Amino acid sequence: MSWKFLRDLLSGVNKYSTGIGRMWVAVVFILRLLVYVVAAENIWKYEHDEFECNIKQPGCENVCFDHFFPVSHIRLWALQLIMVSTPSLLVVFHVAYRENREKHHNQKLYKNPGEIDGGLLYTYLISLILKTGFEIVFLVLFYKLYNGFQVPRLVKCDIRPCPSTVDCYISKPTEKMIFLRFLVATSCLCIVLNLSEMSYLVFKYFIKCYWKRHVKKCQ
Repeated sequence: MSWKFLRDLLSGVNKYSTGIGRMWVAVVFILRLLVYVVAAENIWKYEHDEFECNIKQPGCENVCFDHFFPVSHIRLWALQLIMVSTPSLLVVFHVAYRENREKHHNQKLYKNPGEIDGGLLYTYLISLILKTGFEIVFLVLFYKLYNGFQVPRLVKCDIRPCPSTVDCYISKPTEKMIFLRFLVATSCLCIVLNLSEMSYLVFKYFIKCYWKRHVKKCQ
């Protein structure tokens, strides 16, 4: 899979972000995207081929694998990366709308089209809410699908066409569990950064409103 589009998107968003937002971009790009491409993708590459059960009953191994791994960790992680990054497109589109509006009217309508104020502030906050929501949804999804953030060494399967309870072994469980917990830790870090940025922007907005009222009263 090519991650060029996601990389370009994160680079574009970085121009319009606050300091906390740039930290979020760095975490997503370095601690998540690069780790996924360089290391994690290879660990789960042959997970189905390396899943072994102590019986050669036709179909048993496939059914057991599908039961315990309904969705691949790595594919779910890839989907999570895409979903938490795409809300940033709202900010890019809003800035592009401002720039096109200035060209259409052939005059300067904004001090800086990329400055987070007015309508762009609301768009930015919506993108942060969506990113935080997606992070939480995927963490819950990981927890529900895999019964916690664990990768067991041995799973017992008694689903047809298995004739009895079968022992199935997962390859590289320790390594997979380390990456799974790393995934959870970086997701939690991104949630904290998103909430911090939301708090900062809301606080800054109220201070600005208060200062304007104060200046009007003084006048």
